[in-house]
Amino acid sequence: MKDRHQYIQERKRVKRRRRRIALVTILLLIIGGVGYGAYSYLRPFLSLANIYSGSDREKSKLRTEEAEITKKPFSILLTGVEDYATGGKNGRTDSIIFATINPKTKHVTILSIPRDTRVNISGRDKLDKINAAHAYGGIDMTMNTVEDFLNVPVDHYVEIGFEGFKKIVDAVNGVTVDVPFDFVEGSDLNPRKGISFHKGSQHLNGEEALAYVRMRKHDPMGDFGRAQRQRQVLGALVEKLNSPSVVTKLDDIAEIIGKHVKTDIPVSDGLALYQKFSGFKASSIETLRLDGDDDYINGIYYYIPKKESQQEIHDKLWKTLDLPPESSSSSSSDDSESNEEE
Repeated sequence: MKDRHQYIQERKRVKRRRRRIALVTILLLIIGGVGYGAYSYLRPFLSLANIYSGSDREKSKLRTEEAEITKKPFSILLTGVEDYATGGKNGRTDSIIFATINPKTKHVTILSIPRDTRVNISGRDKLDKINAAHAYGGIDMTMNTVEDFLNVPVDHYVEIGFEGFKKIVDAVNGVTVDVPFDFVEGSDLNPRKGISFHKGSQHLNGEEALAYVRMRKHDPMGDFGRAQRQRQVLGALVEKLNSPSVVTKLDDIAEIIGKHVKTDIPVSDGLALYQKFSGFKASSIETLRLDGDDDYINGIYYYIPKKESQQEIHDKLWKTLDLPPESSSSSSSDDSESNEEE
C-alpha cells in the first residue's frame, strides 16, 4: 500500500499533466471552431506547449502553500546551461540568476550568483562551486542548492542551453548593447575564432551575444562585470521581444523557445504573466550584488561570499516576496560558516 507522501506526489503529477493537456485541448477546440485563420494566429502558442517540463520537486519548503504567480510575488531561477560538452544532459550552469517578481506592482529584483561561489551542494553534503549542482542533479538539485544558500523560496525555474540562447537572439534580429571596453573573445564552438568587441554601441547576433555574456577573463570586474553584461543582454532581449517588430516572427520565436527553453511554469500562467508585464522596461529592474572574496583552495578558484552580504540579500529578497516576518534573525545559510572551514 502506498504511503501518504507517495500518494500526494502522484496527485501533484496528475494535476500538472491535466493543466498541460487542458491548455492544449482548449487551443485545439478554438482552432477547430473558427478555422485556419485562428490556427495561423494561435500556432505560436501551440509551439510553446513543449516548453513545460514540470519538476518532481515539491513546492519550496519555505512556503506553506504554492505561490500563485499571476497574483502574488514569486521567485524564479534563470539558468544558462553549458550543454555542448555533455550533449545537452546535465551540463554545468554557466549563468545563475535569481529573480523575484511581483505581478501587481511589476517590481522585479534580480541577483546574479557567481558560478564559482562556494556553497554546500544540496543532497550531497559537499562544498563545491554552485554551478556543479546542475551536473550532479539537474535543475532540481540546483534549485534546492540556491534555496539553501539564500534561505528564500525558489518557486520556479527557466532553463536554456547555449544553442537556444543564440537562436533566440538571431530570431529577433540581434540585440544592441553598450560595450564597456574593447576586448576579443573566442566563439563557443571555436575558441580560436576571435570575436572583437569595441567600446560603445554594438549590435550583436546570437553567436556574438553568447561570447559577450560569457567572457570574464578580460573583465577587470571579473564575474561581476560578466553579470552586468548578462543583465544588459537579457534586458535588451526582453525589450526586443516586447517590440512590435517581432510580431511577424512569433512563429519562429515560439518554435525556438518550445525546443530550447524548459520551465515548470504552465504555459497558461506564463502567458497571463506576460500580458500583465506588457510594456515592461528592463531599466526598471532592481539589481542586487553578492559581495565576497576570491580564494584558492587546493589549487581551485572559488568565490567566497561574505556572511553580512548574504544576510542583507536574504532580508531584501524575503521582503520583496511579501513573506511573513521571520521568528528570529538567522543567517541566510550555514554555507558561509562552512566556507570558512578547511
